[in-house]
Order: sequence, then C-alpha cells, then structure tokens
Amino acid sequence: MWNHPVLRRLLPGLAFSALGDGMSLVAISWLALELDPRPIWVAVAVAAYSLPSALGGVALARWLRTRPGAQLAGWNAVLRASALGAIAVMYAVGALDIQVFIALLAVSSLLAAWGSAGRYALIAELLPAERHVAANAVLTTIAEFATIAGPPLAGLLIAWTNPGTVIAIDAASFAVLALTYRLVPRTRREPEPDREPVKVTGLIVVGALFFFLFGPFYAAMPIHVAQDLGGDATLLGWYYTAFGAGAVVGGLLTTRIRRNPPVAAVIAAFGAALLPLGLGAPQPLAMGAFAVAGLVWAPFLPVAMARLQRDTRALATFGSVAALAAPLGTVLGGPLVEAFGARQTLLICAVATIALGAVAAIRGK
Repeated sequence: MWNHPVLRRLLPGLAFSALGDGMSLVAISWLALELDPRPIWVAVAVAAYSLPSALGGVALARWLRTRPGAQLAGWNAVLRASALGAIAVMYAVGALDIQVFIALLAVSSLLAAWGSAGRYALIAELLPAERHVAANAVLTTIAEFATIAGPPLAGLLIAWTNPGTVIAIDAASFAVLALTYRLVPRTRREPEPDREPVKVTGLIVVGALFFFLFGPFYAAMPIHVAQDLGGDATLLGWYYTAFGAGAVVGGLLTTRIRRNPPVAAVIAAFGAALLPLGLGAPQPLAMGAFAVAGLVWAPFLPVAMARLQRDTRALATFGSVAALAAPLGTVLGGPLVEAFGARQTLLICAVATIALGAVAAIRGK
C-alpha cells in the first residue's frame, strides 16, 4: 500500500480523518453533557454516532452494493463532513440543543458501514489479492493509533476552546478525506465475485459473535478497576492505552506477514490473552496481558476483510453487524456484572471467546 501511487496519496487524508474521529470520541460525549447532563442523553448521543450505520448498511444495499469503493467512501466522507459541520456551526451560534445534536449525529453515521466497505473494496480494486491483508492492516493501524492520540488531544483542545471546535476539526478532516478520494482514477479493476456465500455468511456470524463477546468488557472494566483493584480513571486509561499500543504494534507486524493466520486462531488467542484479567492476576501481569490482547486482536480485521474483500455488500454487512454486536454486548455486560461481579464477567467472556475460536476452527473459519 505504501508504494501504490493512488493509495499513497490517500494515506494523509485517511490519517487526518482517523485522528479527527478519535478526537470526537471525547468531544461528542462532552458536548452532550454540556447540552444536557442527564446520562441517558450522553449514552444516546454516543450511540447515534455509530448505530445508524447498521441501518444504512442493510437498507441501502440495493442502491449501493455495485458502486465503486472510492465513491462509497467519498459519499460517506461528504455526509460526515456536512452533518458534523452543521453541528459545529449551530453550536457556535448558540442554536444547538440535545435533540438536534443527536439527530445530526445519526444522519452523519448513516453511510459509515458503506464508507468502511468502500475503503476495503478500493484496496481490492487496486491491489492483487496477496497484498490485501497487509494493506488492510495499514488501515486498522491508522485507526488504532488515532484512538491513542485522539482522546488526549481532544481533551487539551476542549480545555483551551470548547467541544464544538473539536467537532469542527473532525468535520474538516472528513472534508479533506472526501477531496482525496477524488484523486482515485475513475477506471477500476472489477473485484472477482465471491463464489462461497456460505463461508461468507459464517465469517460474518463469527465476527459478530466475537464483537458481541468483547462488548461486556466495556461495562466490566471500569467497575473491575474501581472496585476490585481500588484504582481510578487514570488506571483505567492506562489499561486502554496498553491495549491500543499492543494493537498498533500488532498492526505493524500484520503488514509484514506473508501467511494469513486463521481467524479462529486469532479469536482463541485473544480470549486466552484476556484470561489473566478474569483470573485476578497481579496488576502488571494483567496489564501486560491486555497489551498482548491488543497485539493478537490486530490481525483480525485485516484477515477477515481480506476474505470478504471481493463483495462490497458483504463488507457493508460485516460493518453493520459489528456496529450492533459490540453495543449489544456492552448492554449485556451490565446484568452480567450485577449477577456475577466484574472480574467474573471478564472471565466468562474470555472463556466464551476461547470457545468461539474452537468452534470456528472446527467449522474451518
């Protein structure tokens, strides 16, 4: 990907947009708190920035499935830039309320699954199959790095200015990305049709279950850190930083692999890396294991996307179910923590993830 003339020109725009999205993770919740401090509205605002993509991924398939990858990704970037820009302008003039904020966030995310599908489809259109995993890994590594750098940068900018400024920067980053997609030539190599629909469906189901089983960690980890470890938000942040750093290293390593690891092996290894948290291992060991979890998580999306890369609709469907599965798992995490405790919930999810990997191996995924 680094050497391809078209993709190399896209990388700065992709990196800027990913950083903008990483910053918005903080800005959206902070702006929601400013508009209405009730927790329910904060939760709805955060969900509105991602969940409608699942609806768009299914409802718009009839019209979008045959579109070129650059066009899909470009349309998503234009919609994101327009809706987020509207939020920033309305905030600046004092005309934004919580309901309008949520509505614009929902509009901005409608094409997100197709935007993601378009990015991966573009790689399939421009590169031979043997280079898909490495190129996919570049995309995921950029995203993982943005989740490390974006939130602290957003915190600094909000302290200096306001959350509307951060959202305006995110809107600008999507506008730049939309312009960079105009650099892609209109002629393209058609990806080959996928001739194994049963295997495609099985991979999408396995991916959805994988994301679903990780969802409860978002609910259990803060409680585990606060109650079981007696820590604070700083300690929780270090856990997530360790995971993100491991994912960045894993992504860089994935760009260099020559033989793609089986998806089942990645899932099982991920579950095994999470076991020390659920088993109550000493804190340094548990944090190191969480970093290893990030490391082994990194190949999952590049490898899974490479298997779906010839079918834009399958890519969008995968993105849609992923957008639903993780939040649903997080919602399930609440009752699990109430019933079993935070550490036991982590253990249950780790063991279930290992079992999912074993079943996927038996099914040949």
